[in-house]
Amino acid sequence: MHHDTPWRGAPPEERNAAPQPPAQLRRILSLFHPYRGRLGVVGALVAASSVVAVASPFLLREIIDVALPEARTGLLGLLALGMIVAAVLSSVFGVLQTLISTRVGQQVMHDLRTQVYSRLQQMPLAFFTRTRTGEVQSRIANDIGGMQATVTSTATSLVSNVTAVVATVVAMLALDWRLTVVSLLLLPAFAAIARRVGRERRRIVTQRQKQMAAMAAQVTESLSVSGILLGRTMGRSDSLTADFSGESGRLVDLEVRSSMAGRWRMATIGMIMAAIPALLYWSAGLMFQTGGGAPSIGTLVAFVTLQQGLLRPTVALLSTGVDIQASLALFQRIFEYLDLTPDITEPPEPTRLGRARGEVRFEEVTFSYDPGGAPPVLTAVDLTVPAGGSLAVVGATGSGKSTLGYLVPRLYDVTSGRITIDGADVRDLDFDSLARTVGVVSQETYLFHASVADNLRFARPDATDAELEAACRVAQIHDHVAALPQGYDTLVGERGYRFSGGEKQRLALARTILRDPPVLILDEATSALDTRTERAVQSSIDALAAGRTTITIAHRLSTIRDSDEIVVLSGGHVVERGTHEELVERDGRYAALLRRDAGHRESADVTS
Repeated sequence: MHHDTPWRGAPPEERNAAPQPPAQLRRILSLFHPYRGRLGVVGALVAASSVVAVASPFLLREIIDVALPEARTGLLGLLALGMIVAAVLSSVFGVLQTLISTRVGQQVMHDLRTQVYSRLQQMPLAFFTRTRTGEVQSRIANDIGGMQATVTSTATSLVSNVTAVVATVVAMLALDWRLTVVSLLLLPAFAAIARRVGRERRRIVTQRQKQMAAMAAQVTESLSVSGILLGRTMGRSDSLTADFSGESGRLVDLEVRSSMAGRWRMATIGMIMAAIPALLYWSAGLMFQTGGGAPSIGTLVAFVTLQQGLLRPTVALLSTGVDIQASLALFQRIFEYLDLTPDITEPPEPTRLGRARGEVRFEEVTFSYDPGGAPPVLTAVDLTVPAGGSLAVVGATGSGKSTLGYLVPRLYDVTSGRITIDGADVRDLDFDSLARTVGVVSQETYLFHASVADNLRFARPDATDAELEAACRVAQIHDHVAALPQGYDTLVGERGYRFSGGEKQRLALARTILRDPPVLILDEATSALDTRTERAVQSSIDALAAGRTTITIAHRLSTIRDSDEIVVLSGGHVVERGTHEELVERDGRYAALLRRDAGHRESADVTS
């Protein structure tokens, strides 16, 4: 079976060398395809509203030319009632089309947000290590939020105004084609101006969204718990505030420029169109003087009424064109994320594991974060961990220890070679099977801003309270949680700052116990803890590892003495392997690491 190489592309904001294709109108329209039935209803309402709107001037003409001169009171009443009914129907149709189109637009925004979030969930770990969190949040919140007007009202406004303009022009031609030509003489020039304004606003909107993303990233980083701690302990709070003020000031300038782009030119169009009635009266006067078949007074009044009715949809149509041009920049930024290709994917027909025994094999595994450039992090690694056995991986910083562990749950994919569980290549497994089979506990414990129970149930949503307590007892954290004022309902705080490092690590272990994976990856799970806490947490780890296939990425070597096999990595190569006793007797790399570790521990014990 063919397997893809790891994802190598930079995040969209870093890929400036390869310009992205412009957002296509056809692709934007396809977003509305699932809701074409409701949009058809909107179209019918728009058409009905337009027909009703252009009927009023014809009724007005009959009032002026027939009902009033001939003193026909009954006809006058009917015509006046018709104008009232037309106004009421037009308003009702407008409310209904706004309701339906807004619901459709909000659903399209929901679909976009969900698609972007789903696509980002599929991206490999490398994408998130190279992308600022605030940038991702800005795409979902600011860019999609900025499209709200376009997807909720612009589409309907476009259809409504086009229909109104067409219906009005047809009615004007029916009244007097000569006055129609006079009215529409400047329309091509107006359209050209609107297109130019749209291009200008689109360029500014692109700059504005990038600035909003930069500001969102700064807020996310500097106003997190870690950011606040770092800023205050380094005395940089004032500096961070000044930096934020500068970013915000640049955003103010871009917002003003975006709002004012082409505003005077669009206002000029409005003023000229508002002055056209005077031109119509002047033209009609010339017709009267030359005797060239001048229109009746009723026709002239009706025509001017229609022309004034044409003013609003025409200006709105030109403005809508400008808004659409600006929105294309937002759509393009969203499409950039939707077009990302996740290389770590399930095969078309994945292998599904039941309860795995847990034998893990590394067969000639080579891995590079950039196969086309950087040297491999791991080279031709061959290892076997029997089901229920334990393997410890040690080595200096940068030797490839953590990378080796991340390859088993497919946080990255191997560049060459393969990794198997019970003989099945991990790249052939479905994601659910792999997640059930392999559990990871790292030194970077992440807890959500939720209750203790919710954090534990993230591993198994159907877990009972008794199962939560049993898992916490194994992880030796139950007594501490039970003693809290709200017990398992206690909020852990942002990133778990209510708990100490050792307590958070035990909660992470309890969460993994609930998951009950047959293969366990321990990535330096105690390296961030002090010596005393490490000893307490290690007993919880030993309880968790019992009966499971365990691969331990070790920083402190005291935790892995009893492992079935220990391998030493250096520069991505396995340079030593054996039991603790065998490697100590060999007095090689492992023995040197052991002496260094013992020295560090003695220093830590003296300090504590």
